[in-house]
Amino acid sequence: MTSATDRQATDHTATRVEATAEQARAIAEAARETEWNRPSFAKGLYLGDFDLGLIHPWPQARADDVERGEAFMARLRDFCETMSGRVIERDSKIPDEYLAGLTKLGVFGMKIPREYGGLGLSLVYYGRALALLGSVHSSLGALISAHQSIGVPEPVKVFGTPEQKQEYLPRCAAGAITAFLLTEPDVGSDPARMGCTAVPSDDGGSYVLDGVKLWTTNGVIAELVVVMAVVPRHTGPDGIPQKGGITAFVVEMDSPGITVENRNAFMGLRGIENGVTRFHQVRVPAANRLGREGQGLKIALTTLNTGRLSLPALCVASGKWSLKIAREWSNARTQWGRPVGKHEAVGKKIAFIAATTFALEAVFELAAEMADAGQKDVRIEAALAKLWATELSHKVADELVQIRGGRGFETAESLEARGERAVAAEQQLRDIRINRIFEGSSEIMKLLIAREAVDAHLAAAGDLASVDASLQDKARAAVGASGFYAKWLPKLVAGAGMDPRSYGEFGRLGKQLRFVERSSRRLARQTFYGMGRWQAKLEYKQAFLGRIVDIGAELFAMAACCSRAEMLLRTQPAHGAAAFELAEAFCEQARVRVDEYFDQLWRNTDDADHGLSSKVLAGDYTWLEAGVLDQSEGTGPWIADASPGASTRENLHRKYR
Repeated sequence: MTSATDRQATDHTATRVEATAEQARAIAEAARETEWNRPSFAKGLYLGDFDLGLIHPWPQARADDVERGEAFMARLRDFCETMSGRVIERDSKIPDEYLAGLTKLGVFGMKIPREYGGLGLSLVYYGRALALLGSVHSSLGALISAHQSIGVPEPVKVFGTPEQKQEYLPRCAAGAITAFLLTEPDVGSDPARMGCTAVPSDDGGSYVLDGVKLWTTNGVIAELVVVMAVVPRHTGPDGIPQKGGITAFVVEMDSPGITVENRNAFMGLRGIENGVTRFHQVRVPAANRLGREGQGLKIALTTLNTGRLSLPALCVASGKWSLKIAREWSNARTQWGRPVGKHEAVGKKIAFIAATTFALEAVFELAAEMADAGQKDVRIEAALAKLWATELSHKVADELVQIRGGRGFETAESLEARGERAVAAEQQLRDIRINRIFEGSSEIMKLLIAREAVDAHLAAAGDLASVDASLQDKARAAVGASGFYAKWLPKLVAGAGMDPRSYGEFGRLGKQLRFVERSSRRLARQTFYGMGRWQAKLEYKQAFLGRIVDIGAELFAMAACCSRAEMLLRTQPAHGAAAFELAEAFCEQARVRVDEYFDQLWRNTDDADHGLSSKVLAGDYTWLEAGVLDQSEGTGPWIADASPGASTRENLHRKYR
């Protein structure tokens, strides 16, 4: 016989697979931050409002933060020089002595306030530390960012009670590694399908957790984890009905009923402690719940707002290393009587790597400085930084392999074995590929950013943007929308970008900022045209929206480069001229991409591709697949069974201290 709570959990599991698009959208919308109480530079870009004053002059860090940050970076660099990325790559494991050394330095508490035993570093120095660690081995960056950016410390710091902060933050700062458990075998970016449940006890003192979580970075060695689970509708001890919903819990990994069933292996990040974790009748005290029932997804998304900045920081490290290797190799390797870097085909790649590396650093540091200052809303900036940096840095890594030629495809071990420098270019390409998927794939990021970018249009359109609205409702909405657009559209006709004297304080970079201003207004107009053409169906035009987002990302990067170059000219005059050269080179390259994106908004094969892909999915072209063998057939289902129940596997969870 099953209890009422058991039946509720079973009912939820049965219905989650059949969640409709409307239900999924409703859950996602409910988790969004809808208030804009602080100005946002990036949001303005998409609305044709290029407010340079929001990012220039360059945000000034506090002297105390800089002093403590620089002192820590010096200590960290000394320790990093004692670690070997080759050892991590060879053994597919970060040695326990490395973890002990990082703990002693306070690395696991970099972002935790000093009052709780942490270092209290700024986001800028946290990112610089991640970049340094990532240059030893990418798995170190993944370890620290998964723990510090999205693991227990950040959600507890932001949403925890005073008691929770006092209990967990000092432990985390002292080396208790943590993880964030959201994804499931059949649940990625669609939380409406979540199957992990947390059923409350009759007295309300605890919850019983059941389910399976996939890709639990750090989960194999974590002491504490944040778990997202669905609390079924229930009646509280006071007799009041509760809606339940996706809820966040801090869970001790040594709790009875937890099994790490697999340590996953990947094409890169070979030291990552990523696994499959099963929860079977795991009792979690109600005191471990973060926030209210049903607030879990909002906690997750809020945590990710600034947590996503860890990936752009790691991308900066990749760009800097790629630039160093490309420069040194292209001077050492001679073909046809000249260093390969002197040949235009290779030289263009070097120019791309150099300009993009300058931009990667500008984008990360600007977003981080703005987040540290706390005066601007940086949720779009952080998302753009993650999206743009991971895409461009992957291209940089790929170009480095091409510059290196056959040596770029060869492993560092093989190079060294035959007497050459052990340059791990192929490893970097393998490692960095995951960044376009981590913490929201590029495709999902574009949809999230697009939703925020067109928010003003959706608010103005009202029922015009609703698939379910009646013709009468749409007619009324059209009247209201016309008032908004009557005031907004005239502002997009002319601006500072049309005056050749504008932004004169930036010297020759003023030309680039004028392009950004003009393009911002053009982008807003194109978004309006798309809204007018497709109305409620705009959400399905994902390729169109993706290009809108890509344009804004490039404009943001251009503005960041110009602001940073001007700052460096003032603060580091010895590098000022070079910074201007790099910023100008990047802006010229970015302008080509922006023009192409604008052209592709209305000249593309989107409709034809949609029709073609539908026929592929329907099996119309299976004859084209003939002539090859698929040796994956018969090895298992596409998605592993994640039914609740006791584990039949060995527990692979291990202690590192």
